[in-house]
Amino acid sequence: MKKILVPFTLLLLLIISACGNESTETASGSAPEEKKSETITYESENGPVEVPADPQRVILLSGFTGNVINLGVDVVGVDSWSKTNPTFEEELKDVEEISDENLEKIIELEPDLIIGLSNIKNIDKLSEIAPTVTYTWGKVDYLTQHLEIGKLLNKEKEAQAWVDDFKSRAEAAGTEIRAKIGEDATVTVIESFDKDLYVFGDNWARGTEILYQAMNLKMPDKVKEMALETGYYAISAEVLPEYVGDYLIFSKYSNADNSFQETETYKNIPAVKNNRVFELQGNGASFSDPVTLDNQLEFFKEAFLSN
Repeated sequence: MKKILVPFTLLLLLIISACGNESTETASGSAPEEKKSETITYESENGPVEVPADPQRVILLSGFTGNVINLGVDVVGVDSWSKTNPTFEEELKDVEEISDENLEKIIELEPDLIIGLSNIKNIDKLSEIAPTVTYTWGKVDYLTQHLEIGKLLNKEKEAQAWVDDFKSRAEAAGTEIRAKIGEDATVTVIESFDKDLYVFGDNWARGTEILYQAMNLKMPDKVKEMALETGYYAISAEVLPEYVGDYLIFSKYSNADNSFQETETYKNIPAVKNNRVFELQGNGASFSDPVTLDNQLEFFKEAFLSN
């Protein structure tokens, strides 16, 4: 009997030992899994990039600032256009202004993620400092772009929630505005920058995405012909009347040459004579992120419905 018990006891010890080893291996094997959970793989335009699952120190090198702010992620450095954008003045008051050429400053800020446009400089060197993801401007529409930023920051649900809410609010505003101004009323968006004057299509910021896409307002035929495909079109002040519809949205820089507004040509445009010109602050209007879009949506509601 003892001869039988001894092997059985040994067998029992072996089983217990094996279970102990398996537990140890599982425990030691879990460490890489925990470490892996600290990052996610984002499928960027240029292939997969391993990025933080919960980024804490983001640098933005050309736009997308409002997207990141909207999703509640901390920003430590931004490009000059973002830094001087009055829309983000409060959120960026303690954030450093940097550029894609100031690598030493970027290193000092210790970013854990860098985001920029595909035409920024030193992408290879930036990628050595922190995971770097770039986007080609206009490759996707403005709402899809926000969803992509949401995926990158591991906040896709939050991004989708904003998109759904914005579309609902903008559609409702559009319905109300069209009921007031008429279904066939046309809207033109222009901008003066430096000494140049431009008209815009339906996807070139300055509120165009809201007006033409989200609110479904109409674009004058002349603007559609010249600017819809390219996004924008440079014109002279002399031909401006040919492009202005029933309403005019003017993205205006205070330091631009706006002397055309004093000419009889401009003053005799029906939209001008009928007090249907709504001026946006140019500095900041060139963004199409959630913070900017929310502000512009409220501006348009107030402008059209109280006019």
